[in-house]
Amino acid sequence: MTKTVKKAVFPAAGLGTRFLPATKASPKEMLPIVDKPMIQYAVEEAEKCNIREFIMITGKSKRAIEDHFDYAWELEENLRSKGKESMLKEIRRLAQHQFAYIRQGLPLGLGHAILCSEPFVNNEPFAVILSDDIIDPDDDLLGEMIKIYDKYKATVLALQRVPREDIHRYGVIAGMEVKKNIFRITDMVEKPKTSSAPSDLAIIGRYILTPDIFDFLKKTSPGKGGEIQLTDALKALLLKNEVYGYLFEGKRYDAGDKVGYLKATIELALKNPSVKDEFKEYLLSSFSTIINKEK
Repeated sequence: MTKTVKKAVFPAAGLGTRFLPATKASPKEMLPIVDKPMIQYAVEEAEKCNIREFIMITGKSKRAIEDHFDYAWELEENLRSKGKESMLKEIRRLAQHQFAYIRQGLPLGLGHAILCSEPFVNNEPFAVILSDDIIDPDDDLLGEMIKIYDKYKATVLALQRVPREDIHRYGVIAGMEVKKNIFRITDMVEKPKTSSAPSDLAIIGRYILTPDIFDFLKKTSPGKGGEIQLTDALKALLLKNEVYGYLFEGKRYDAGDKVGYLKATIELALKNPSVKDEFKEYLLSSFSTIINKEK
């Protein structure tokens, strides 16, 4: 096993039904947020942590993801001929890394998608990043999780406090805080009822997993909807190995939800140097117009 995390897995085989009809023929992961598809934010987050091997778990109608991270000779020649060197450098940068694409033939859940990556993970620790959970680029969630892995050499899950009324939408943990914002997890429940939730600490879309998770995934029986649940495999792992959680207190956008996607678009646009000033002026003007109409 390598000393630290050098590979990241990106499950991207879902149908994206909440964004129909936009996702009928285009991957949800390629929906743009300002000037980048949402999956690029996830890849860049991993790249900031010195990860250079990216494993994409895809499905039908996902070819656009592969094309996006590949070289585009005609476009590159066009940019070069027009002297647009900075733009050329930007679109070529990520293509220089190693990308592997694995087809998840059947929609058997997150656990199955991760299991598909086993041949490429090659008995190493690895990150799993759900691209529709967008982390503000100014925060360093994944980097902090890797530091915890480096210290404990154990599975690390990203946690965030969520309102009790939303707790049924998440996997939720029980555990004890061993250091500020670091928890040793003792139990986890997938989408509990509010009244029975062990805490308000929800598991969000970032994981550092050790390769022994594959053995537990292989033994996990399909649950609701015939899917192999990652939470079930982690619960089994928990009986034999320590599992830690990192409480993230930064900004996260649930871009798998329409409102969350719009929030991410607005807030990341206000951080983008090329559009932020003009966009801020537009928002202020529009807000004033809406308020005056409601008076």
